[in-house]
Amino acid sequence: MNDTINLKVSHYQNCMNDENSCNNPCPIARSVSFAGDAWSLLILRDAHAGLTRFDQFRKSLGIAPTMLTRRLATLTEEGLLEKQRYSEHPPREEYLLTAAGRDFLPVLFMIGAWGRQYRGGGELVRFFDAETGTEIKAVAVDEVTGAKIGTRPIRMVAPGES
Repeated sequence: MNDTINLKVSHYQNCMNDENSCNNPCPIARSVSFAGDAWSLLILRDAHAGLTRFDQFRKSLGIAPTMLTRRLATLTEEGLLEKQRYSEHPPREEYLLTAAGRDFLPVLFMIGAWGRQYRGGGELVRFFDAETGTEIKAVAVDEVTGAKIGTRPIRMVAPGES
């Protein structure tokens, strides 16, 4: 058993059956309830790479149009993307990252860092800082202590507990 996590499981009910929202007090559960599927994460990855249009996402991901429509609608409803019309005739919209969507980039990089370490093998895409040209090596650090997250025990406290 992992001794770095002290958790009362009863306080963290599964909310994955909720369509787009979650009342769970755990911010991780709330986040994965709408952005935890692979398609949503890959759409956000591609949006950060500059893709904005339905056909661009579809071509990049090889996703079925109905699935892409649903995922774009959810990401828009949840405030990570916003629609903006770029053509009146025929009516066409593009999907742009909101502040919340831009703030999701570090999450994607941490998932990528984990995947590079534990699901690597073969040639992998690398990410570089466009201004400095240096390769990005993501690491999560606690802002208060400066400690790398995962190197110290954690304790989860549910609302109303101390």
